[in-house]
Amino acid sequence: MNTFDVVLEPLRTLLQQVGWFAPRLLVALGVLVIGWLLAKAFRLGVVKALRAMNFHVLTERAGIDSFLQQGGTDKDTADFLGLLAYALVILAALFVAFSGLGLTQVTDLLGRAILFVPRLLVAILVLVLGSYFARFAGNAVRSYCRSASISDGEVLGRLMQYGVMAFVILLAVDHLDIGGGLIQKTFLILLGGVVVALALAFGIGGRDRAAALIERWFPREHDDPR
Repeated sequence: MNTFDVVLEPLRTLLQQVGWFAPRLLVALGVLVIGWLLAKAFRLGVVKALRAMNFHVLTERAGIDSFLQQGGTDKDTADFLGLLAYALVILAALFVAFSGLGLTQVTDLLGRAILFVPRLLVAILVLVLGSYFARFAGNAVRSYCRSASISDGEVLGRLMQYGVMAFVILLAVDHLDIGGGLIQKTFLILLGGVVVALALAFGIGGRDRAAALIERWFPREHDDPR
């Protein structure tokens, strides 16, 4: 009998573990199915809400949609945000399911991913609003230059637009908190290098041209000889 008990003890332990794990596995599968259905409904609701607020018009005017279409997709920014909302609900369902199974390492990883998705959403919104404002600022500079009869208004408008976009991208990357500030510092160094290089090239090699441009943009009032 002792030998028989020794043989059956591992099998009994295995059956106990299966009996303990099987209900939790079924609950986890049920959570995943419900989460999948909720994710699809949430994605559809987010996309419809954004389109009802004419968010797609804003992203189209900001140039974000055309940038996505150049990448080979027929989706716009509203669809992309809906996909992120779908991923957020799926990650939450996975977090609940794996928490029930007691897999702490997986839940820690999923928790970090869940915290990252809202940051990504805010960064995208910053890019959309910043792109729209950058285009508005560039068009405002062009309009002012046309009204002031400044022939280089197109160049100045583009410089204003690109400068605002550089600042907006820096804000978006800073909100994502990627690399512990390394990306932001690298971006600032590159931007500073470009500005210094342009300033040196324009100041040293184009002094006459700079003087002519300043004279044309801001002509001096000559004294009346009479």
